[in-house]
Amino acid sequence: MEALLNGFALVLTPANLLYCFIGAFLGTVVGILPGLGPLTTIAILLPITFKMDVTSAIIMLSGIYYGVAYGGTVTSVLMRIPGEASSVVTCLDGYEMARKGRAGAALFIAGVGSFVAGTLGVVAITLLSPPLSRLVLAFGPAEYAMLMLAGLSMVTYMSSGSLPRALLMAALGLLLGTVGSDPMNMTPRLTFGILTLGDGINLVPLAIGLFGLSEVLFMARARDEAMKAIAPPRGMRAFLPTPEEARRSVAPIGRGTVLGFLVGLLPGGGAVIASFLSYGIERRLSRRPEEFGKGAVEGLAGPEAANNAGTTGAFVPLLCMGIPANAITALLIGAFIIHGVTPGPTILERQPEVFWGVVASMYVGNVMLLILNLPLIGLFVRILDIPRAYLAPMILIVCLIGVYSNSGNAADLVVAVVFGFVGYALRRQGFDLGIVILAYVLGPIFERSVRQALAISDGDPMIFLHSPLSTGFAVVAVLVLAAGLWPRRRVPEAT
Repeated sequence: MEALLNGFALVLTPANLLYCFIGAFLGTVVGILPGLGPLTTIAILLPITFKMDVTSAIIMLSGIYYGVAYGGTVTSVLMRIPGEASSVVTCLDGYEMARKGRAGAALFIAGVGSFVAGTLGVVAITLLSPPLSRLVLAFGPAEYAMLMLAGLSMVTYMSSGSLPRALLMAALGLLLGTVGSDPMNMTPRLTFGILTLGDGINLVPLAIGLFGLSEVLFMARARDEAMKAIAPPRGMRAFLPTPEEARRSVAPIGRGTVLGFLVGLLPGGGAVIASFLSYGIERRLSRRPEEFGKGAVEGLAGPEAANNAGTTGAFVPLLCMGIPANAITALLIGAFIIHGVTPGPTILERQPEVFWGVVASMYVGNVMLLILNLPLIGLFVRILDIPRAYLAPMILIVCLIGVYSNSGNAADLVVAVVFGFVGYALRRQGFDLGIVILAYVLGPIFERSVRQALAISDGDPMIFLHSPLSTGFAVVAVLVLAAGLWPRRRVPEAT
């Protein structure tokens, strides 16, 4: 409690409160704008944080991440357009409630459910992180290597595309992570005689190219169609649900919170899978399953809670183990490393102010998001009126300035542009680029752990099966890959 109170003292300074508000506000705006997404936004803003204090930078970037879960609800309910992938399920019943004149109640239930789930998720982080960090300190190189392998296998299995496509993207990420000098003997690898590749491919131009510049190319090809929204509710009375709606939303919010947090802990899990699982469970448990898809309160409350709890749960492996649960937390790891902080079990001992400052900011950020998302809904919906012809050049300029300010090296601009076209081509073919970033971050850790383990054992590969933990992680990796390769029965598509 003393450490957490010190974290609140750090967050409640005027500067950090401002950064927390900026992150929450930007996250809401990004969640409303279809196609932009938190991954692109964090990649674009990552270079801007280099001159900031590390705690302030992570507070702002984290606010963007969990703020997106709130923002995507607005367009899902009022326009049936998911601002973010995790808000797809909200469209099913949230929009139908809005068509029945219950838009305010739908937004209120979603906002309160998101607040409750996010807050309880942060409480779980507060309670679980210290003992989990002490447990991870017992990990050796073999355990870390097998944990990385299990994480990569789960990420590829839970990806949006087929397993062969996911494995191909994982291989691309691992390949990009090996470019540069060998970590043991400093021998150049895959540099092709290009001096600028001697230090490897930087995360910033890679991420901005794959997500930021490729998004600009998609905007250039998209038609700028006008979107019609159901009129946002006016006055606080319009937001109040009926006693029956409130009663029906309590249990789904509780179940969604627990389910979302547990799914968020898994590599490759996250908010999208959590929201779909919650919707399926609520429909199975409901006494009125025929109402789902026609404005059922349970179909809105449960997935919204699971969405935010899944986002919060992803911070546990990030902060306690230094392992990204998804591509967004992989970028946050990059932000930590750029600022000289190594996320993982030692962060509580070496830099506790960073850890507890981020945790305390999540409490404050959830309150800010609840306050933001009810009075300013009308303003947020107007953001959709910005034409892509103005939005795309602004994103392009910010991307290029961010890449150059990162290192002052013009070669990084070339890298970003090249990967912008690569990302655009891969996204058009339906590949999941998030796996590339995850494999790029996890690959060097996996390689270093394997080589350290083999050096300790004089080249004996059985060291990876000497401890129960490393054996368990290896078995999980094999089972997950086997499950992905097992032929599945085709299910007829719904019309």
